Formats: sequence, C-alpha cells, structure tokens
Amino acid sequence: MSIPTRQALPPENYLILLGASLCVFSSNNAFVIENILRIDRSNLAWHDLIDLESGQLKPHVARTITKKSGDSSIASLFNEIVSMRNRIIHSLQITAEDGTQVLATKVKKTHEQFRITEDYLVSFLKQNEELSDLLHEYRGYQPPTSQVCPARITPAERLF
Repeated sequence: MSIPTRQALPPENYLILLGASLCVFSSNNAFVIENILRIDRSNLAWHDLIDLESGQLKPHVARTITKKSGDSSIASLFNEIVSMRNRIIHSLQITAEDGTQVLATKVKKTHEQFRITEDYLVSFLKQNEELSDLLHEYRGYQPPTSQVCPARITPAERLF
C-alpha cells in the first residue's frame, strides 16, 4: 500500500488496526447518540450531540439509556472505551528499540507511560464490538453475526 507521506509510519498491520479502531469508535459513538435520541428528542438534537466530545455524552447516556434499561453496562463500557480512545488520540509517535514507529501515551492522572501496542488496539476493537452488541440488544435486535474482518487479527495472525 502506498501512503502519500514522507513521514515515518508504523508497520502496515499496525496502521490497519489503528484505522479500524478509529472507524469502529466513530460508528459506536454515532450509535450511542442514535440510541440517546430514540429516548429523548425533546431536549436533545443530533447536531448538538455530535458536536460534543465523547466524554461529554456520559450524562446523556446515564439520563437516557441507563435510566430506561436499568442497567449501567452500556454506560460503563462506553466510558472505558472513551478513555482508551483518548489514550490513542492523545498519543505521540516514538521509535521503538527495533526501529519501528509506534504510538505511546500516558495515563492522564498517574502519568504512567505506555505504548499503544497491537494487543491494545485489538482489545479496543473487541470492546467496541461488545459495545455494538449491547447497543443492538438494547434496541431489541440480535447482534449482527458476520465474518471477522481482516483487521480483527491478533499479532500472531499477522497478514504482512
């Protein structure tokens, strides 16, 4: 794959996982908003919610989805995913000991530093899949069953 930049980039498989992570998060963020609006359109509008930072959706999720379902599992998982997404977005690129490029970040409150590994990205994708399933179940649908896309691989199953 040819990428139009001269900047050093992580390996292709890492980039695929990173791109997939951003896509599934964006999809789930929109799905959360859709579910909020199914419950409360009187005080909320799509264009207002979509402009909020994801973390700012927390009170809306609590007041709508959690209150209606009586279950905080969607809110808890969404909050965890938002925190993981923040670590990805607010990361910086570093050169690892082997010379490859990777992202690194820190825990906001403790300042503990860590790398955004392929395992971290795979875990993020799996948690987003779980959130999507919970949102589908909340809507009364069976979670979609489909083939695993090539981006949902473990580091041991590298494509490249």
